[in-house]
Amino acid sequence: MEEEINYLPEEIYLEQNFPNPFNSTTVISWQSPVSSWQTLKVYDILGNEVSTLLNDYKYPGSYELEFNANQFPSGVYYYKLTAGDKTKIRKMIHLK
Repeated sequence: MEEEINYLPEEIYLEQNFPNPFNSTTVISWQSPVSSWQTLKVYDILGNEVSTLLNDYKYPGSYELEFNANQFPSGVYYYKLTAGDKTKIRKMIHLK
């Protein structure tokens, strides 16, 4: 009997950016088990939105994108993934 392997997570999963801390660019990866409208936004330490990296309809799967922070000062930033009615947030550190 063949065993079925499911590669999709049961819920959205937002990975820690890599590298972290980073200088200039970092990669943000996530997985979604369902099709949904997804947004990925970056916020400064005060909660001000500084960048929208993604605002698109995505199908189930794994995704990654590169964030270039050359125009931002060093500091702590948060990135927030919203997929449907689910939200995940992680912290990253930008060092110049």
